[in-house]
Amino acid sequence: MGEPPTLSVKINSAGAGGIVPGADALEELVSAGLTHLDSANVLLPQLAEAVPTVENGLWVVYPDGRMQTTWKIRDNARWHDGTPFTTEDLLFTVRVGQDRELPTFNHTGFESIESVTAPDARTLIVNWKQPYIQADAMFTGVFPSFALPLPKHLLEEAFASDKTTFLDQPQWNQAFIGTGPFKVREWVAASHIALDANDAYVLGRPKIDNLEVKFIVDSSTMASNLMAGTVELTLGRTLSLDQGIQVRDHWRDTGKMMLRLANWVVVYPQFINPSPAIVENVQFRRALIAAIDRQEMADTILYGLSLVADSYVNPRAPEYPDIANQVVRHAYDPRRSTQLIDDLGYTKGADGGYRDPAGQRLEVELRTTGDLDLHQRMVFPIASYWQQVGVGVNPVIIPIQRQRDREYRSNSPAFEMLQQGNDLPSLSTLHSREAPLPENNYVGRSKNRYRNAEFDALIDRFFVTISRPERMDLLGQINNHISDRVTIMGIFYQVTPTMVHSRLLNIAEYGERATSASNAHEWDVR
Repeated sequence: MGEPPTLSVKINSAGAGGIVPGADALEELVSAGLTHLDSANVLLPQLAEAVPTVENGLWVVYPDGRMQTTWKIRDNARWHDGTPFTTEDLLFTVRVGQDRELPTFNHTGFESIESVTAPDARTLIVNWKQPYIQADAMFTGVFPSFALPLPKHLLEEAFASDKTTFLDQPQWNQAFIGTGPFKVREWVAASHIALDANDAYVLGRPKIDNLEVKFIVDSSTMASNLMAGTVELTLGRTLSLDQGIQVRDHWRDTGKMMLRLANWVVVYPQFINPSPAIVENVQFRRALIAAIDRQEMADTILYGLSLVADSYVNPRAPEYPDIANQVVRHAYDPRRSTQLIDDLGYTKGADGGYRDPAGQRLEVELRTTGDLDLHQRMVFPIASYWQQVGVGVNPVIIPIQRQRDREYRSNSPAFEMLQQGNDLPSLSTLHSREAPLPENNYVGRSKNRYRNAEFDALIDRFFVTISRPERMDLLGQINNHISDRVTIMGIFYQVTPTMVHSRLLNIAEYGERATSASNAHEWDVR
């Protein structure tokens, strides 16, 4: 969906424009990590012989909380230019990641590392000073972009001589050298990238010899190319669901649409100085979520192809079976909604709207951004549901010039509706320390500014608990807290279509965190 400035999602995500949709899949075509995620979001070995686990002895947890993970590089690992991939590359990657002058490559995981050593060219030992649940995802391809391996032989000189120009090196784009299943043959600006199969790829030579990845900025043009047969596969969030259905119906038997539950659409209540103050009352929030027919919204807006978002963890995520019984579900029930508001001391006037004991009309502001058609298609139905039970609503479409106004966005008086990531690393954004406040110049990532010591403790414990059963119990408690107290009102999970021509074989579905390029070496054509 456009031309990425580099083939590094880590660098792209730090830019003002954010990640070009599909750039993560493009990077996975040319890059490889020690491990990678498959479409079921399971870590599998890639450049490494095995993923460290407690069971295989490569992940050791000591009684005092310190840890050690051991990596063994496959003996046939090579960069695209034929240079052997060794632990020297990994040590260099850690140096770059820990350098405070290059914050682009930093990751919170580095804060938990005590030391990194390499006994030989294929063995790396990471000593951790405290528990870190994503230790096995270090050096992983693309996501979570925690120390994706860098070529020391190509970048060390630039790193040592002038860090201010480090990100300007041709290695990041036209002259990219990686370790993935495909290598860059040609990069034509504003047009496409031509890729050739990497004969030396560690998991086996790709079955397809050449790929052409086109840069198409406009989604309507993308749809037209698909229907004309000049594009056979989409990467990332390149089409709306409406466009995907249009292409699917045009293709009939010549292709299919694969769907991924991507992010969730939510309404965030304001928890700091809300107006009206009743927004902070859990009973009021329970009344409002019971007033929304979320199933009807999913059926009409997303054609019945999505699910109501009762939980932070979506039902197709691998963790969901472990936490499902702790999720509090709020059924559509307008009668219960009005009863809950009645019990708060509000009464309805002649116009059917609620008023407080002083006669003040109960009205809330509901904001959303105007950059996505979906937002505008949702904000008015939600407002209508609330109005039907007697709550006045003032819908506000945030003008594009104010979308980056942190103070304005943080001080939403009542509610804001957004699409948000709901992967497990993003749980950290719900912590009190992420609340955007005047004293931190409104830079926190928490959208509702919810602050609760009990909830913070659950998040803190989750990120340091290695045992899966214990960690899933904490995740269940986190989801119970969110859903019971309605600190976030989930509406439905967004669905992202991937269009696949029938000529293509073995295309993996996008996972919650994995791309369809996770098995690119297995792609084939009829």
